[in-house]
Amino acid sequence: MTEATIQLHVVDLAGETRTIDGAIGTSLMEIIRSSGIDDIPAYCGGCCSCASCHVHVDADFAAVLPPMSQDEDDLLDGSEHRAAGSRLSCQIPASAALSGIRLTIAPQQE
Repeated sequence: MTEATIQLHVVDLAGETRTIDGAIGTSLMEIIRSSGIDDIPAYCGGCCSCASCHVHVDADFAAVLPPMSQDEDDLLDGSEHRAAGSRLSCQIPASAALSGIRLTIAPQQE
């Protein structure tokens, strides 16, 4: 049996778009990191405690994202790069509804 996957279009810090695949059920952060994109340090390992996996999600996918938790919202409030589509990629589980999602990796805090 083959594992169910989705496709992500990730704009890295150099501005290059990479199309990658990942397993449904894993976080978008895990998919990005396992694809070899090193622009997300993920210092906390996906525990929603550092915001180093901050991404900007394309507005076309806003309606299908899971709701943002208060912890995620609080962490993003501390980012100078917060935008309307800001999310922590560790808090978004890959689902079939997200296949084709476009994400832009946010710059790290100075």
